[in-house]
Amino acid sequence: MFFEKLKMLEIEKNSKFSERVLILSIPAAVVFIVLSLLKLLSPFSAVLSYIAIIFFNMIFLSSISFELQRLKRYINDLTIGKYDQSVSLSEQEAKDIADAVNSMHRFFTDKTDALEAKSMADMAVLDTLPDPIMMLDRSGNILGANLATRKLFGPKITEQNIEKILNVPSFIQAVSNVLKNKSESENLTFFMPEPLSKKLFAHINKLPAFSHARAFASVSLFDLTKTITMEKMQSDFVANASHELRTPLSVISGFIDTLQTTAKDDEAARDQFLNIMAQQAAFMSDLIEDLLSLSKIEMQQNDLPKEKTDVSKIIDEVVSALTLKAQDKNMRIEVQKQPHLPKIIADSGQIKQLLQNLTDNAIKYGLSNSAVKIDIKTVQSIPPSKSMNVADSKAVFISVNNKGPKISPTDLARLTERFFRLQEHKNQGIKGTGLGLAIAKRIIMRHRGNLTVSSTTLNGTTFSVYLPVKL
Repeated sequence: MFFEKLKMLEIEKNSKFSERVLILSIPAAVVFIVLSLLKLLSPFSAVLSYIAIIFFNMIFLSSISFELQRLKRYINDLTIGKYDQSVSLSEQEAKDIADAVNSMHRFFTDKTDALEAKSMADMAVLDTLPDPIMMLDRSGNILGANLATRKLFGPKITEQNIEKILNVPSFIQAVSNVLKNKSESENLTFFMPEPLSKKLFAHINKLPAFSHARAFASVSLFDLTKTITMEKMQSDFVANASHELRTPLSVISGFIDTLQTTAKDDEAARDQFLNIMAQQAAFMSDLIEDLLSLSKIEMQQNDLPKEKTDVSKIIDEVVSALTLKAQDKNMRIEVQKQPHLPKIIADSGQIKQLLQNLTDNAIKYGLSNSAVKIDIKTVQSIPPSKSMNVADSKAVFISVNNKGPKISPTDLARLTERFFRLQEHKNQGIKGTGLGLAIAKRIIMRHRGNLTVSSTTLNGTTFSVYLPVKL
């Protein structure tokens, strides 16, 4: 056992075991030299006695050195995370030291676990917040970021400098003012160019002294893009409504003045004017309904639908509702439907509105004694679009065709603009708000689909809609 301990002690070159044995043996060596000089002890006996003393000191120190070596290795293991409760020490002093080290280790382990749990809880709370939040050190390096920030800028945002993430001069200057103690906080609104293309509001705030650690300031970002878009939509709605309602209101107002004055006793004029006023009132009602519908769809533009929708069933409902209108123009609706069509993830109300608008237009602007043809089937992909973000998915393809005059390429490109109507339709006195196709396009955009239009003299006009099976 003793030699095994010695062997273990030899492993560590800096144990200084030999030096300790020799130093401890020096007093004995002096005594033996003096006894030998006084001839009280023979030189041979003095040497043997000195060797015996050295051997005794080696035995005496080996146990202590061995315990110290084990204790040293044990503490080194603790520093790298290796915790072994089964370590056995024979010397009471070494045991006491080990117990003290264990107590200290448990104390700091509990503290570390508590801090880690608190940190995880704090991060979990921050991750639930919808707006990006970042922590910066004095150099502008990002020490931490919540989930919203990581989604916006990528998962590897931490330890990058804020200038690389948001390299906008006005924003960087505001951050610099806080980091250099020129200001306690800064607020600003700025536009972040590609690839974000967002209008952001930033609040940069210096952290209190007691919460510093490495963190010196926090940055909170708020996306104003949707708010600004909604404000613009509201402004456009008011402007469009007031502009489009002005004409029918002027007509109604003019006829009311006439009926109250010059045509007051003219029964024939009164009947004619009241009929025109009723038409204008109906037009205003349709216009307001379409404007409200368009505004509602635009407000939902960024909210993807979640319900499963049976397009085949919706087509049947639309055809049933518009059959009488088609018969009034001596037209018929012909539907060619692929069997076992898949359901799509869509807003069923909006899909019905979309297909009803397209079919109603096909009847309204089609030639009498002709057919509106509706074809519905599954396709493997959606063609790309310059103006729409299309889904990478299989899709349900729906085409609505009517027979009528060819539409010029210039007019085709403008069909989905708000209030745009073909001049020939106006000349023919065909009523319409000019919002139906704008509504249809917005519905398709929300569903990440696509819309194409073609028009030829031979085949008439065809609206083709692609609605993804999965968003």
